Amino acid sequence: MSQQAKILVVDDEPAIRKLLGAGLGRAGYRVVEAGSARDALNAMQIDKPEAVLLDLGLPDRDGLELVPLLKAAGASVLVVSARDATDQKVTALDLGADDYVTKPFDTEEVLARIRTALRHRLSAEAEAAVVKVGAIEIDLAARLVRKAGEEVHLTPKEFGFLAELAKHPGRVVTHSQLLRTVWGAGHEHDVEYLRVAARGVRRKLEDDPALPIAIRNEPGVGYRLMA
Repeated sequence: MSQQAKILVVDDEPAIRKLLGAGLGRAGYRVVEAGSARDALNAMQIDKPEAVLLDLGLPDRDGLELVPLLKAAGASVLVVSARDATDQKVTALDLGADDYVTKPFDTEEVLARIRTALRHRLSAEAEAAVVKVGAIEIDLAARLVRKAGEEVHLTPKEFGFLAELAKHPGRVVTHSQLLRTVWGAGHEHDVEYLRVAARGVRRKLEDDPALPIAIRNEPGVGYRLMA
């Protein structure tokens, strides 16, 4: 994604908008600001930003309600909020947010998360892609996994777990989304299934399964493929 991508900053605190806007501007992005949900939705229609930095504590509407609306409009959504409870993160991600950063934040980290989200926008349809993580190649169309050119056998559930992460490279995929997609409805709370699958995949693909590099755990939230 070109550094001329347009970013919408949605926060009711002018100081936060100024801080993020300055960092984005230095990085070469075009910046649009909104201090309320209403202004954010108007900006989506008029300015059509590629990504949104979204605060949840807005004066006229809960920011969580905006996540699916902003996604439906075609933007990547990165929540930047003081709400640090696990259930809030899970809800935002399940609603479609691409990432979640808690305040106080490091501006460079936010910029890195934006770059990841924008790269994901440019990716080909994940189902037809070959996702590469170091020496690991995940061919989603052919349902093949290779490490250093050698095919690696995964069980159906292990492949399903890895494939769901590979469809969203760099993004946290929640426990409930993984369980619903791979194991089916009714298994959203069977987190032990994920632990077993993650251990199996790491044992077969990571150089050191005890210190995983490719497949990261976000405690209490989900997993992320570090593509």
